[in-house]
Amino acid sequence: MKRIIIHWTGGTYQPNTHEWECYHYLINGDGVVVEGKYTPEDNLNCTDGKYAAHTGGGNTGSIGVAMCGMYVPNKTSVEKTKYPLTKVQCERCFKLIAELSGKYNIPITVQTVMTHYEFGLKNPRTSSAGKIDINWLPPYVVSSFEVGNFIRNKARWYLTH
Repeated sequence: MKRIIIHWTGGTYQPNTHEWECYHYLINGDGVVVEGKYTPEDNLNCTDGKYAAHTGGGNTGSIGVAMCGMYVPNKTSVEKTKYPLTKVQCERCFKLIAELSGKYNIPITVQTVMTHYEFGLKNPRTSSAGKIDINWLPPYVVSSFEVGNFIRNKARWYLTH
């Protein structure tokens, strides 16, 4: 595995069947980690159709981690969600990133641990371009361009504690 890509599901606090198929790990609103249908190793080869399709143009070799939430009715602004990411959920996500980093020997860098939003910015010719997850962390005051660095710093902290 070469990288970890972090998402929000755009749903409720509990994973649904579609989300369970798209991500390797989901963190519900209570901070409980739910394993997805596919293992990270299933994404080593994405030509067989049996893999977690979480990041258009970036699935091969990538582990998809998603926090459940951020559903927006009628496609209004994310600030109007009834399911904002929770602090316990975010902290469990940061810890999971640290655990996966250690297990798969993935350094926590901007090239190897990123949000779906960051992946889309770096790869504008993929279907991930324009995705807004994750460009906002409701429990924290962090600008959209600093969310990735904030997550990586928290994951580094968990890796050493």
